Amino acid sequence: MARFTSDDDAGAEGRALGEALSALRRERGLSQAEAGQRIGMTSQGWGLYEAGKRPGLFRPDVQRRLTGALDATPEDLALVLGAAVSPSPSPDPAAKASSAGVQARGRVYDPAPPSERRRLRLSTDELAPWAAAGTVLEYAPGRWPRRDQGCVVEMADGSLRVRLYVRSDEAELIVRGAGALLTLERIARDQARSVSAVVARLDE
Repeated sequence: MARFTSDDDAGAEGRALGEALSALRRERGLSQAEAGQRIGMTSQGWGLYEAGKRPGLFRPDVQRRLTGALDATPEDLALVLGAAVSPSPSPDPAAKASSAGVQARGRVYDPAPPSERRRLRLSTDELAPWAAAGTVLEYAPGRWPRRDQGCVVEMADGSLRVRLYVRSDEAELIVRGAGALLTLERIARDQARSVSAVVARLDE
């Protein structure tokens, strides 16, 4: 007989994932309000994710956004979740098979990418005084920026835009510049291939 995942099973997985997110936030010493503020979310909104009441928590892009607010990654979340649900190892394969109906395997995550840094030299003063022409920015691909942190946006056409991160939602990315680009810029999420946090400014 085919085995289906019940709503209760899905709810339990959501609660476990939410508890892992809560543990990750507490490790960083942040309140729900502080964590939510980093990505333009209320403390109530953040709390719904931690309570496992938002199914979007299973989506990789949502996990990247939430863990990015904690200076973490979805892989860090998976490690916390794994530590919380890992059963004691059993030397008996038959015993392991018999208990498969009550153990959750958890969600499968891609392995963490290697720690990588890239560099980009600014050719204009659009971001002055935050960073002037000639400044070399070092950024971490895949690491989500915090509010007011520099970021490098790779557009769908392959071009790169350096901006200051403001907030984002499922529909758009909102960024701004300094100096001549004080106005907010809205970029449709389907036009942004990736967003990477700037981790250093090097005046060479």
